[in-house]
Amino acid sequence: MWTHYSTVRDASVAPEGRRLHCRCEKIVAPWLLSVLACKLQVNGVEFARKENKASELEKKLSGLADIQNVSQTLDKLNLIDLNGHGGQKYIDPTRLYKPCAGSDMPVKKKRKSSGSEDPGLRRCKISSSFCRTQAPGRLMNPEDHFSSKKCLSWFYEYAAPDEVVGPEGMEKFCEDIGVEPENIIMLVLAWKLEAPNMGFFTKEEWMNGMTSLQCDCTERLQGKLDYLRSQLNDTAVFKNIYRYAFDFARDKDQRSLDMDTAKSMLALLLGRTWPLFPVFHQFLEQSKYKVMNKDQWYNVLEFSRTVHVDLSNYDEDGAWPVLLDEFVEWQKARLSL
Repeated sequence: MWTHYSTVRDASVAPEGRRLHCRCEKIVAPWLLSVLACKLQVNGVEFARKENKASELEKKLSGLADIQNVSQTLDKLNLIDLNGHGGQKYIDPTRLYKPCAGSDMPVKKKRKSSGSEDPGLRRCKISSSFCRTQAPGRLMNPEDHFSSKKCLSWFYEYAAPDEVVGPEGMEKFCEDIGVEPENIIMLVLAWKLEAPNMGFFTKEEWMNGMTSLQCDCTERLQGKLDYLRSQLNDTAVFKNIYRYAFDFARDKDQRSLDMDTAKSMLALLLGRTWPLFPVFHQFLEQSKYKVMNKDQWYNVLEFSRTVHVDLSNYDEDGAWPVLLDEFVEWQKARLSL
């Protein structure tokens, strides 16, 4: 077709050629336009794709720029090392945490650790961090921590060959801590150690009790004396200590407490807090009772806490032991004279 068209075009002098030329133009022109339109459509799609890729590339470049800005900021804050020197960067808490409105908690940031960090330096930093956690504003000496080995060595300063602190060791122990053996603090300490026998501490009792108190030397225990005394101010704790004292003081082959020991222990526990104790002690001195059983012992404490000094609210029909009924009768007789 194209050859015939060219031939006809050259024969411009022939009228029939001109007519054929016009017909070819009518046929070929729309076809060319269609081809050109398709070409333009394809080019447009490719252009759109290239434009999308350019947009994505621009976004990636923008992201890389943001990352670079963040990296530079972190480097300024000494959180990372952009220069590649390998030096350990440390976090300054005052630079990391800046309170802002509406923020409940500061944002936590991690510092980049260096693989070439000196292990000794790492241990030092961990130790310092632990000390700051334990006591803010004060670096603790490693010797401040409780030592079981040191506590055991302390025990052997007073223990006999049978690994029990007996009367002699107890006397030296009381002298070292500056407390008289008859002081109520020694009763509280024995209660803390859960020692069942008066005047004796076994190794197991010592280690368990001193560990709970975090005491491994004389100085530490001396620092706990006020705490031990304060336990007596708690009503529930005092009741436990009072009940513990009965089994602690009695002979283990006896179910009751002999009266002399009972009077001494009552004086230690109630002598300074119960107004009627001097009168009750006097009653026990002249009474026929030679021992005090556990029920009587427990009820004396309850009596001291609930019955008025003038005995006006004492219920004679209550479930009080006969010992206390007789005391009330004896005291009322004295008051009526």
